[in-house]
Parts: sequence; C-alpha cells; structure tokens
Amino acid sequence: MKQILAVTACPTGVAHTYMAAESLAKAAKEKQIPIKVETRGAVGVENELTEQEIAEAHAIIIAADTDVLENRFAGKPVVKVPVAQAIKNPAGLLEEALSKQAAAPSDDLLKQVEQAKKQRSATRSGPYKHLMTGVSNMLPLVVAGGLLIALSFVFGIEAFKQQGTLAAALMDIGGGAAFALMVPILAGFIAFSIAEKPGLAPGLVGGMLASKIGAGFLGGIIAGFLAGYVAKWLKDYIKLPRNLEGLKPILLIPLIATGVTGLLMIYVIGEPVKAIMDGLTVWLKTLGSTNAVLLGILLGAMMAFDMGGPVNKAAYTFAVGLLASDVYGPMAAVMAAGMTPPLGVWLATLLAPKKYTKEERDAGKAASVLGIAFITEGVIPFAAADPFRVIPATVAGSALTGALSMVFGATLRAPHGGIFVLPIPNAVGHLGMYAVSIIAGTVVTAIVLNILKKPVAAVQE
Repeated sequence: MKQILAVTACPTGVAHTYMAAESLAKAAKEKQIPIKVETRGAVGVENELTEQEIAEAHAIIIAADTDVLENRFAGKPVVKVPVAQAIKNPAGLLEEALSKQAAAPSDDLLKQVEQAKKQRSATRSGPYKHLMTGVSNMLPLVVAGGLLIALSFVFGIEAFKQQGTLAAALMDIGGGAAFALMVPILAGFIAFSIAEKPGLAPGLVGGMLASKIGAGFLGGIIAGFLAGYVAKWLKDYIKLPRNLEGLKPILLIPLIATGVTGLLMIYVIGEPVKAIMDGLTVWLKTLGSTNAVLLGILLGAMMAFDMGGPVNKAAYTFAVGLLASDVYGPMAAVMAAGMTPPLGVWLATLLAPKKYTKEERDAGKAASVLGIAFITEGVIPFAAADPFRVIPATVAGSALTGALSMVFGATLRAPHGGIFVLPIPNAVGHLGMYAVSIIAGTVVTAIVLNILKKPVAAVQE
C-alpha cells in the first residue's frame, strides 16, 4: 500500500491546522490509505515527519498557508493546496497524491553531496542543532549587510558619513539595519529550534537586549538558549482547561518567557558577557604574527577536519559571530580554508590521473565547482571512500591557507559566496594575497594527497 504523508498549517495555528489534519486522517481511514499528518500550529510542530518516512513515502500533501520547510520534500511528488482545501476535499487530495509518479533517482556527485548534507542535518540534535538553526537563519543578514557595507566604501572609506548620499544609504541598510538584526535573529531562531513558535518572541527580545548591552554574538547565543529552554519548560508544564489552551502559546508563554529572559539579560548575564566580548575583540584586533598564524592554522584545520560537521561549524560560527564586532580576519581565513579541500582534490586528480578511477576524475571536476562556491562538503564522497589519506591531506592544505590568510591580514565582510564575492569592491581586504593563500592550500592538498595515494592498479591488486 502506498504511504501518503501530509503537512497542515494555518497562519494562527489554532483551528484550521488541526481541522485539516483531522479531515485528511478521517478520509484516509475510510479509503484504507496509510497516512501520517504533521501539524504546524501555535504550539509548534506535532507528529513531525522523519527523513526516513519522507524517503519511503509515495507522495506528500501540503495543505498550508505558511512555510512548512518544503525543501525537505525535494524529489518527491507534492500536492500543494491552501489549508482550507484539505478541510473541504480531503478525499480528492488523497486521490491526486496517489496518482502522482515518483521522480527518478540520480547518483551524481552533486546529489551525493546534497544527500550527505541532509543526513548530517538529520543526525543533528540537542544544543548543536539549535545553534545551527540560529546561525543558518542569521546568515542571509550577514551576507547582505556585509556586502552592502563594502559597496558603500566604493565611494570612499569616509563617504558614508555625509548624510543624504548613496554611500550613507548603503551603510544605513547594511550596518544600521541588516547587521543590527543579526544577533536578535540568531537568538530568536535558537529559541525557536528549542521551543518552536512560542520561543521566537523571547529569543528575539533576548537577542536585541544582547545587542544593546554590547554582549555581541556570545550574548545572543546565551539569550537564545535561555529563552528557548524557559519557553519550552512553560510549554511542557503549564496545564490549562482545553477551552483555554489557546491562550498558552499566544499570551502566557511569550509574556513570562520574554520577561524572565529580559530581566536575566539585563541584571545577570549581559555585563559579564560584554566584558568577555570586549576582551576577545581587543585581542583579535591586536594579534601578533605568531598568534595570527596559530589562530589561522587552528581555524583552517577545523574547517577541513569534518567538512561541514560539528568541528567545521564551530569554526565557522566563531568567525561569523565576530563580524558583528567588526573583526573580519578570521572570516577570511575560514572561507579560504573551506574552499581548498574540494579544490585540492580536483587538482590532485589532474596531476596524477592514474591514481584515480574515471569516476573519481569526473567527480573531481564537479568538486572544483563546489570548491569555488565554498561548499566544503564537495569533498565528502572522496573522504568517505578513503578517509585516512584524504582527511590528512585536506587538513594540511586548509591549515596552511588559514595561516597565510591571517598573516597576510586578509579580511572578508561576507560570510559565504566563495570566489563570487571576491570581485565585489571592498568585500575582501588584501585580495591578491588572499588568492595566494587559497592557491597555496589547494596545491599542498593535492601534493599531500597524491603522495599518500597509490595507483589504482596497485590498490586493485
């Protein structure tokens, strides 16, 4: 029997979400069709669909008027309608879903990389998952803000100080608005990941307070976790009569969690964290060459060690968070070091083709594209097949790149984009030497990998 999955959601998340879910379940029962319905209401996600269930499902019904993370259904037949349609005609939606044809699977490198990223996302749990949710939602603001600030410098480093000019407008958009939202969004979506929708308001407010106090991204992270766990505790332990249950996510949890988070940020947490951030910022801005090299080696090696895993993300989060404190050197080192693993593998396949199968050489070409776009995960298929040779080689190359980038004083205002942000004026400081750092790490990765690798024929023997 074909398994059908469904997701229901309405803007308020109080009534239509659950009416639609009930209608679909009832109609499926009458037709003896296996179905699981995920609801995204005011209290958060209930009966959540798993990666395995999605993979095994025949088709998905999305009956929603809000975002339901539709990209997780990529490759699956989807019937998408307003939530009211599922209440009016659930039987028709089920018939339409059953008549859909599944897409043919693909096993090229890009698909393998995407699959690996999905599997890693699925295995994330606990604080790491919550932190990554906050970081991923903050990134668009960092990218847009950093590049707009860089563009304002095209008119002169001090041009933005003259009110009414285009430079001033760009600086106001990038620095005054986008960057001002970074920490609140980080905190808000950490709390959202923990407590779902009821955690969003206290998280945003906690993050805004962290920004106003000067506690930076570290304060935002603490505020997000604090708000999230307070909201979740209230969500789990406040019990109301069924007819008053709607008041909990809309009134009680936001009010109490926001008040508790705000008071703790102002009276307990904010000032000590501000002192830590001030000290860290001063240290990073006055780094000597030896410390800069050591920091670059550490960040570079972390970027290549697990290629998009927790260690990689720790280095990336550290660098992105420092952008809010106007510290741009670690960001440059991290992005450069994240580009060299797939680029180095691609170069290795060119320099010593006899050490790689035809499939690996073809995959190397695709890895080069991922490398220039700063998608470190492009090297995962190679590392998975031969970890004891590939990982040491990529770590060596990335550590060198990180060290050189820091020594050369390279800076980067955008936290992503690979080579596509390099031509943007003022996005990268010391552009020429920054490119040298990336090339050097790529060459070292390729040389070390080819030294460690044996010819394909020898391996087969």
